[in-house]
Order: sequence, then C-alpha cells, then structure tokens
Amino acid sequence: MKRYEDLAPSLRCIMTPGPVEVDPRVLRAMSFPVLGQFDPEFTDIMNETMEMLRALFKTGNKWAFPVDGTSRSGIEAVMVSLIAPGDRVLIPIFGRFGHLLHEIAERCGAEVYTIEKEWGSVFAPEEVISAIRSIKPDVVAIVHGETSTGRMQPLAEIGQVCREQDALLIVDAVATIGGVPVETDEWLLDAVIGGTQKCLSIPSGMAPVTYNERAEAKLLKRKQVERGLRTGRFEAGELPPVRSNYFDLGMLQDYWSPQRLNHHTEMTSMLYALREGLRLVLEEGLEARHARHALHEQALVAGLAAMGLTLYGDPDCKLTVVACVQIPEGVDGESVRTMLLDHFGIEIASSFGPLKGKIWRIGTMGFSCRENNVLRVLGALEATLLRHGHSLSPGLSVQAALDVYEQKGR
Repeated sequence: MKRYEDLAPSLRCIMTPGPVEVDPRVLRAMSFPVLGQFDPEFTDIMNETMEMLRALFKTGNKWAFPVDGTSRSGIEAVMVSLIAPGDRVLIPIFGRFGHLLHEIAERCGAEVYTIEKEWGSVFAPEEVISAIRSIKPDVVAIVHGETSTGRMQPLAEIGQVCREQDALLIVDAVATIGGVPVETDEWLLDAVIGGTQKCLSIPSGMAPVTYNERAEAKLLKRKQVERGLRTGRFEAGELPPVRSNYFDLGMLQDYWSPQRLNHHTEMTSMLYALREGLRLVLEEGLEARHARHALHEQALVAGLAAMGLTLYGDPDCKLTVVACVQIPEGVDGESVRTMLLDHFGIEIASSFGPLKGKIWRIGTMGFSCRENNVLRVLGALEATLLRHGHSLSPGLSVQAALDVYEQKGR
C-alpha cells in the first residue's frame, strides 16, 4: 500500500492579487469544534456574521450573508438570481473579469450589451451613463477592481442613473472589499459581491454578498421553495424561476432568515473563518485599513520606480492593492517568478489573455500587506533581476520604500 507523507505545505510570502496570506487568528478560528447548523450557538454566529458584513459593505441592507463557494459562486448567485431570461443586461468591460460577467449573463439567457475599454484603463462615468440611457437595460453588471489589469472603476455617479432608468446595478467588489472604500448605500449599489481570499485574508471558500430591497423585489417575483420542504400549496412568482437551486438567493435568504428554512449544510469552519476575519477588519477600522493598504502601495511603487521598472496602465485609475509591472525587454518573466518562489519563497503573479507574459502583478492585500513583505519582495526582485542580466542600481529600491515609511512615521 502506498504511504502518504504528512501534509507540510511550504511557508510562502504570497504577494499575488489573491489568494493572500491568511491571518493566523483566522486559521486558529477554523480549528474550533464543529457545531450543527441549527444549533443556537451556530445560528448566533450566523447572525453576528450578517451584522459585521453590513458594516463591511457600508450598508443598512437587511440581506448580507455569504454564499458557500469561491468568489465566483457569489458572482454567479447574484447574477443568476437577478437576471431573468430575456433581460437586457449592460456590461462595461475593461479586463478579464468583465468578460466573465458577460459569459455568466449569457448563460442566464440575457440579451447582453457590452461596451469595452482598452485594457489598462477604465470608463469615464459619463461613458457608462450614456450607454445606460441609450440601451435602457434591466441590469448593469460591472467590476469595481479589475485584478487582471490593476485598474479600479469609479462607481459613485452610476448608481443614481440606474435608479432613474429602473435598472439594477450589480458590482463585483471581490478585489476591493476590505482594501479600498466600497460605499454600497452611498453609491446606490443594488447588489455587491465580495471575496474572502483577497483583502479580507481568509481562505477562499465563501463569497459575501449584500443586496437591497430593489433587488429583493425581483427575487420575490422568482420565488421558489424546494419541493421537499413545502408544507402546503405553493404559488410560483410571476417571473421564471432562478435556473439554479444552489445559487438561488431567494432560497438562500430563507436559510439566513429567522425561518432557517433548510437549503444546504452550512460550511461551519469557513463561517468561523469569515466571522474572525470580519472581526479583525472591524477591529482595525475600515478607514485605518484603507490607509494601511495605500501606504504599502506607495512604498512598493516607490521601490519599483527606483529599480527602473515601469508600471503598466493608466496611473489615474490604478487599483490600490495591485501593482502591474511591465516585464523588462529581454527578461524571461516566468523564470523570474520561478526564482522568486524557489529561492526566496515569494510568489507574485503573471496575467491573462493579451497581457500574458507582458506584466507581473504584485498584490498588497490584507495580511500580506505588511512592511516586511514589501521590503522583502523588492529586495528579492532586485536580486533576481540582476541574476537575469538586467541592469539596475543595487539597493535603491529598498531604500526608496524605507524613505516612504520614514516619511509616514512608520
């Protein structure tokens, strides 16, 4: 019989746009004893988690809960629940994940309209607003922070126009929640999806979502109760039912409501992780957390510039938590990444599609967003580039980052 060794993953410095290093207190929370999903202790944890999610999303929405699955499960749950077959859906695309929203909307049976921006830039709000007024969509779905290109889309002016046009606004905030401001109520966002494995420093496996009464009204028109749970006559809603059982937000909200109508078996240990991760975010304070991410971004960017490297994309819309670096001419980008991992235990990311092999992506997210990590990746990248024959002035990158920290009183 084959013998399997004890599991012993290497300890890494993870500086990608996700996943990132998990806070040890979150890992500790995952080791706690499992409770039954209807145990009063566990339902209290569910309720506390909902309270903290409202604070994270900056919303008074009744509904704020996690979908069990990776971030994509939250995106799919919101879209498949709020997009009925035949709906007109507008998707502004400026990177890989806008294309993902397009694909999911098509699978929902929507009539999809897209506007596209060259990768490395974002839309001026008036461009999106003009498209909304022209197309008159039922739903607008847009990415807030596009990690494939390291850009962040302004949203503050779009929500009001969606209200005027009676369109629901769905926002993918997977990469931004917990790292940069996401103002659900102030920006008039109808449904927002977050992710655990990025700025929240929780393992991948849950997707926090929130949605308002406008979105809930549409869910109720598609209302279903699972056949095996019905206790009497059931009348279906006026719109076609959601084409997924697992991702039906109307059924999920019954599970997260005081009714506790069974839907699936909740992921006990992951909910512990989410609760602890949210507790740590709120303990730090959202403003302080956003400032921390901005500080370490500034130090990283200063170090990269001192190394003579060029950042990719429009600097006016740079995503705070991701730096996209153009791979110098004549340098094998994958060889650099391999050396960083093998010799320094540091992981940075490549990119996708038209940017594959052209840029590195360095994340400063959540628990990975620390001074020692920033200094470590700069020093290691400098040494690695020198070993690859790239000309630079040794030592300047770390000094430039230290200058930023000293100026900010670190």
